[in-house]
Amino acid sequence: MRFVSIFLCLLGLAAATGARADGPTPNQVVQGIVEDLDRTMNARRAELSHDREALLKTIDGIVLPHFDIDYASILVLGQNARSATPAQRARFAKAMYNSITHRYAEGLLKYTEGRVRVLPFQGELNDKRTLVRTQVVLDDGKTVPVDYAFRKTQDGNWKAYDVIIEGISYVTNYRNQVDAEIKKSGLDALTERLETQGAKALESLEQQGKS
Repeated sequence: MRFVSIFLCLLGLAAATGARADGPTPNQVVQGIVEDLDRTMNARRAELSHDREALLKTIDGIVLPHFDIDYASILVLGQNARSATPAQRARFAKAMYNSITHRYAEGLLKYTEGRVRVLPFQGELNDKRTLVRTQVVLDDGKTVPVDYAFRKTQDGNWKAYDVIIEGISYVTNYRNQVDAEIKKSGLDALTERLETQGAKALESLEQQGKS
């Protein structure tokens, strides 16, 4: 699975532009972000390709305010979240997010207009879990199904918390590796490794999941 090639969609599409209770639906949010991402990359691709700090700040501006990283990190921790303190959970969430953005930042530079097709929404909106279905066009012209799970927060905003690529949830995928690592060395040690090694630590977790 070409995870690196298509994870850029999480970076670009997990955002929601401040949708309120009476604001855009998740599908409308994703469509708006696709168009905004087109404009951003068309205008700044050359600049961002030579300035990694600016690239990471761009990702933060798109994703961080509107991706429910706290909720996603709790899902990734699974049962381990119950025994973790609030401070441990918050530290892990930040470390996990930073390592993901560093791991897949370069993918955003490959984003081109028309790469993502937002499919018509079917069914009814569910505040706990609503899927936005898209197709990602790869470099060879093949399409890959990528779904985004949204939930409505207590303040009425729709936020994304999971991406499902070819039927595989990134939350579930990382949960298995994280659980094994916590059993081996503990949550604090894993968090510290994510903080110090960043993308390399995340890549190591992914390799463990494939072995």
